[in-house]
Amino acid sequence: MNYNFTPKAAYAEINGGPLAPQIKGEVYLEEVSGGVVVNVYVTGLPNYKSGQKPIGPHGFHIHENGDCTIGDENAPFQAAGGHWNPTNQPHGNHAGDFPVLFSNNGISYMEFYTNKFTVDEAVGKAIIIHENPDDYITQPAGDAGKRLACGIIKKMT
Repeated sequence: MNYNFTPKAAYAEINGGPLAPQIKGEVYLEEVSGGVVVNVYVTGLPNYKSGQKPIGPHGFHIHENGDCTIGDENAPFQAAGGHWNPTNQPHGNHAGDFPVLFSNNGISYMEFYTNKFTVDEAVGKAIIIHENPDDYITQPAGDAGKRLACGIIKKMT
């Protein structure tokens, strides 16, 4: 028998926009039994700054449109649309809600599991890194602030 099995996988190359052009990264999605493992490696994240609207940890989401057009340089990546929410869930439970990215000297590495979507469902959407942490409460998008970086999810072959 020939067991030529290739798991379903996708990736997004993350690039910073005008507010944080130094951001670069990769996000990999691999389908596993019952869900998807997401692996993230990002460099160039801004340093943490405390305040009423802290910079970092960084909100991190799948957005509904696979469009990383910069548009307005003061409010980039609006073409990516809102958080991806195919089952119309309250914020904090969207398919596109990911854990925040913690920066350690500008670097973040994280791996997590989600059962909210399949790889095929995510292909063609955008991944956005935000300036502020997601509060997972404010509707509809968690008050995560400006969009710093974007990448489009593409199927790996």
